[in-house]
Amino acid sequence: MEPRTAEIRRTTNETDIEISVNLDGTGAAGVETGIGFFDHMLAAFARHGLFDLKVRAQGDLEVDGHHTVEDTGIVLGQAFARALGDKRGIRRFGSLALPMDEALVLAACDLSGRGQLHWDVAVPPVMIGAFDATLAKEFFIAFAANAGATLHVRSLAGENAHHIVEASFKAAARALREAVEPDARLGDALPSTKGSL
Repeated sequence: MEPRTAEIRRTTNETDIEISVNLDGTGAAGVETGIGFFDHMLAAFARHGLFDLKVRAQGDLEVDGHHTVEDTGIVLGQAFARALGDKRGIRRFGSLALPMDEALVLAACDLSGRGQLHWDVAVPPVMIGAFDATLAKEFFIAFAANAGATLHVRSLAGENAHHIVEASFKAAARALREAVEPDARLGDALPSTKGSL
């Protein structure tokens, strides 16, 4: 199998973001977004997905973190889509219910090419350090749309915003890890009856 890697840079009047990803990595991460908790979430995403990830994001944090978080989701989604290529030989589907203390979050994905997020996560509207907890949804909307992934994230239990958001990132990473894995039984065929994804 050829290396499944991608590097993308996107610059707007609000953000300048550069991301590289290796879908077959070891979970190594180098992340600098200017938002400490978001850095922590992206590093956890890399570690639990076993994706090597480098993120350098500069955004208008003097406004707030919204543009930085959303645009990072856009670029990371684009990098995933590029690294996946035509998706031959992958499992395509993945899911996991992930516990983190009192929080329990289910994530399920289909790398169908039809990017959409279905989010039913009860996140308290609080700040976690400099991170607005409600931006977790904005990140995943942008990621799913640009990765071409149908992604369901649902909280089954939880009270602490830190735990709920972190469980969401980790659960999504583990579901994606399963979905991008090569399927030895499939060979280099597409996991679709349509002939394309």
